Amino acid sequence: MKKYLKKRKEAFGYAFTGIATLFRNEAHAKIHLAATILVVAAGLLVGLEKWEWCAIILCIGGVLMGEAFNTAIEKVCDKVSPERNHLIKIAKDVAAGAVLLFVLCAVTVGLIIFIPKFFF
Repeated sequence: MKKYLKKRKEAFGYAFTGIATLFRNEAHAKIHLAATILVVAAGLLVGLEKWEWCAIILCIGGVLMGEAFNTAIEKVCDKVSPERNHLIKIAKDVAAGAVLLFVLCAVTVGLIIFIPKFFF
C-alpha cells in the first residue's frame, strides 16, 4: 500500500510540474490564464448563479486542457520530426484548431451568461 501511495504522490507531482511548465513556457496558456482571471473576477462582480459558475468552470477547464494537449502534441511532433513534414503540420494545425473551437464555444457561453448581467 505504501508503494501504491508513493506512486500516486509522484504522479500528482508530475502533473503539477506539467501545469507549471505549461503556464511558465507557453504564451497562449498565459493568455488563457489571464482571460480566466478576468472571467472569474467578472463572475464575482456580477454574482453568478451556481449553474452559471458550473458552465464557466467547465469552459475554463476545457480551454486550459485543450491548450495543454495542444502543447503536448506540438512538443512530441517537434521531437519526432524537427524538419518540416506535411503530416506533422496537419497534426499540429488540427490540435491548434481544436483549442480554437473550444475557445469559440467558451466565448459563446460567456456571452450568453454575461451579456444579460451587464446590459439588461
